[in-house]
Amino acid sequence: MEKISILHAIIMGIVQGLTEFLPISSSGHLVLAKFLLHADLGANSAFFEILLHLGTFIAVCCVYAKDVWSLIREFFILIGDLYHHFKDKKSIEIYPERKMLLLVLVASVPTAILGLIIEKTLADVFMGSVLAVGLALLITAAILLLSARIPLGRKKLKSIKYSDALFIGFVQGIAVTPGISRSGSTIVAGQCAGLDREFAIRFSFLISLPAIGGAALLSLKDLSGQDIAANGLAYFVALIVSAVVGYICIRWMLSLLKRNKLYYFGYYCAVIGAVAVITGLFM
Repeated sequence: MEKISILHAIIMGIVQGLTEFLPISSSGHLVLAKFLLHADLGANSAFFEILLHLGTFIAVCCVYAKDVWSLIREFFILIGDLYHHFKDKKSIEIYPERKMLLLVLVASVPTAILGLIIEKTLADVFMGSVLAVGLALLITAAILLLSARIPLGRKKLKSIKYSDALFIGFVQGIAVTPGISRSGSTIVAGQCAGLDREFAIRFSFLISLPAIGGAALLSLKDLSGQDIAANGLAYFVALIVSAVVGYICIRWMLSLLKRNKLYYFGYYCAVIGAVAVITGLFM
């Protein structure tokens, strides 16, 4: 059983908190950070990274508390309405809060399917390869640099289509690949679908919640009592650091993203990606 140091937990928590909300791929940076720290956690690695993402999950819930509460409440109301629909043939009304829930659910379907496929087929390749992550970061760079050329959209909650949510969810599923920025790619996908920039940002963060929460639940099956005893404190520290840093970062990032400065990060991803590719070729 590999033991995780508190210093390692703090560093990885800071990396996750910063990079989750910068459109530069938190998972890719976690792979690079592990390489730089020479930290191979073996069987603990997958759960530890899910835990770090769970910290930023908490940060999103805090920033978008009103939306999150609305989605949870509406989910249970919808279940009750579906029961009465099938029992009493009562019609189901679609109002703004319910439409947002349905859009998030629709987006989550392709994310879950693609996420599981990529995890089973490509996870080992990317999690252990600086070269592969570098190539993915170059793809992220191209996506972000192209974002500056996308015309401003006008679609908000009232006019967004379920096909738009399906497309954005599909892109989020691909972004499970380390090095492909989840936030960057889904915001750009939203802009390509004609979404208003602020709504694209809000929707991008909200659809991350089912993806992160679902992955965290699935990872629990691999967690053992021995692992908790050995690394419980480090896990807790990593979770708190990731959440606090993530909360601070998301507040700053929202104002930056609303000013359409997404492409700035494309240059960063291009440089880091190129360095990772060169490093990977000569390792």
